[in-house]
Amino acid sequence: MHFVEPSREVLAETLLAAGPDAPTLCKGWRTRDLAAHLYLRERKAAVGLGLIIKRLAKASDQATARLAAKLTTAEAYAKLVNTFRAGPPALSPMNIKALDESANLIEYFVHTEDIRRAVDRWAPRALDEAYSEALWDELVKRAAILYRGVDLGIVLVRPSGPRHVAKRAPVSVAIVGEPGELLMHAHGRTRHALVTFEGQPDAVALLQSAEVGL
Repeated sequence: MHFVEPSREVLAETLLAAGPDAPTLCKGWRTRDLAAHLYLRERKAAVGLGLIIKRLAKASDQATARLAAKLTTAEAYAKLVNTFRAGPPALSPMNIKALDESANLIEYFVHTEDIRRAVDRWAPRALDEAYSEALWDELVKRAAILYRGVDLGIVLVRPSGPRHVAKRAPVSVAIVGEPGELLMHAHGRTRHALVTFEGQPDAVALLQSAEVGL
């Protein structure tokens, strides 16, 4: 099943409900910054590449900030979010289903939660089982990269039983949670992920102080 299109819809609705000045878990960003980022990454290649190529990061950040600065009214913000909701431009590589799934399935889930969990009172969403499985499959593919900066072995464990060794080392910590919660932890939202840890106390403390994510 293809989950990106409904995930895009949920993200757009969450952005619209929050308005342009709501907080997010993305450091330094309000919802208008996040909306600008999502819009530009499908239309400006340098913005998307700036997330993975350090020398392009400054230009990416500047482009995002310039567009976000224009979203000062509810009307301008809603127009941009609805353009994002309509999907990528006709010639965008994101129209290739396999690439769309790889690039956006996790992106849209995490950013939806970046808005939902930036408030004092929130609750995890009840996710469709097939959607959770798709999130888990994508997490398994990139977990080694996301935890590469942690000087520990990392084992991701779902309460239902499946587990994945993300990184091997003499000392390991198991991170236990549902796929969506493990995703949030792996992407650096460690204080906003509903996970538990199994391991030596000093190893768990090291993990909790480590830099996780891209």
